[in-house]
Amino acid sequence: MEKKAINLKEATFAQAINISAQWCKEWGEDLLSEEVLADRIAELIKTKKGLRGFFAYALSDKNCFLLDKLPFSLIFKLNEGGDPVTNIVVKNLIMSSAQIIFHRRENNHEYETASENISDRCKAILRLLETKSVTTSVNQVLRDLDTMGNSFDNSMKYDSEQKEFIKKQILDIAQ
Repeated sequence: MEKKAINLKEATFAQAINISAQWCKEWGEDLLSEEVLADRIAELIKTKKGLRGFFAYALSDKNCFLLDKLPFSLIFKLNEGGDPVTNIVVKNLIMSSAQIIFHRRENNHEYETASENISDRCKAILRLLETKSVTTSVNQVLRDLDTMGNSFDNSMKYDSEQKEFIKKQILDIAQ
């Protein structure tokens, strides 16, 4: 059976997650250099589905340490990705921050810890991305926070405790 290569520009969201998982595994096993991995990720994140898939995997998988180590070559490529990269990382920071509060209330410590890990990874990335892009994105969030919500259609708004925690997390980027 012949192995079929996936065109990264046509990868679905699910394929982008799976590709990211494979690359992260290979990098973790020293089968891929940081530079080669960064180049591959740069190609994947040129599309919206690729961008979403990469960050969905890399931010949430506790066994993928790529975003904990943040190699320079990766940060360089993420900066080349511009505002779309910044915006998706900021959105993940906002969502994970709101989820920390939600899981804390539900006494679901496992999910709370997972959301904290995502939030910490987002803040670490944002500290290394282009400052103007990060500032623009977080300022937009701060302006829109009252109309933002925990659902795709924003029908479930963030409550006051979540909004205060989100603001605290945003301010923590500067630390």
